[in-house]
Amino acid sequence: MKLERIALISDVHGNLTALEAVLADIAARGITRIFNLGDYAGKGPRGQAVVDRCRELCEVNILGNWDDFIPNPDKEGDSAAMLWWRHELRADQRAWLRDLPFCHDFELSGRQIRLFHASATSVHDRVHFAKDTTAYLGMFENTPATGDGPVPTVVGYGDVHDAYCETDLGRTLFNVGSVGNSLGDPTPVYVILEGGADATAPFSIQFVRVPYDAQAELVIAQALGAPALDGYEAEILHGIYRGDFYAGQAPTYHQP
Repeated sequence: MKLERIALISDVHGNLTALEAVLADIAARGITRIFNLGDYAGKGPRGQAVVDRCRELCEVNILGNWDDFIPNPDKEGDSAAMLWWRHELRADQRAWLRDLPFCHDFELSGRQIRLFHASATSVHDRVHFAKDTTAYLGMFENTPATGDGPVPTVVGYGDVHDAYCETDLGRTLFNVGSVGNSLGDPTPVYVILEGGADATAPFSIQFVRVPYDAQAELVIAQALGAPALDGYEAEILHGIYRGDFYAGQAPTYHQP
């Protein structure tokens, strides 16, 4: 029985060094199908190069929350950092990001799978690992954002940079983690889905962490004059969310 493998990446956030390491690992495994769950730019210094690489190599590209607000020239209260990340992108890239689809549905090994960035309702609705039953089940619902396709039994998402897999109530919910800003463990992580066209084919979800030279990425960010470098360092070296770092508080990314 022939099985196919699909690599799922998310939240690269302008970290080209991490992306290239992950792409090299994917290629070394002979995987040719790559789906991207959003957040291409912002935080890291090379969103433009990241967008170009993902447009070139990813079969599926999905809208993230940063992809929704970075290109928006009407956004109020823009910081100097946000303006830097926006203008680092080309005009055609900003337009491409804003036009990305909300989700992607497909079938593998008889399972109906749905991928989106953050939740079934919005790219700005954050769902952490710790959640109640209502929030868990809500990730599998059809909404105006997802449309009225077949209701999924397996859902994968990104956004919280916190890789995990949870199986409950006959459904599977997993977070693919982050390539460019993994929290907790700062090592880039992506997911491999393996399955077949037949409903009797085996199905698996594998998490892969790929070490890379984060110090070299910081050197490049500094040379390019990227903003908020201390927050970027906290995330890619120590796995500490920049919001928590700037607030001087304990990590909150794993909280409900």
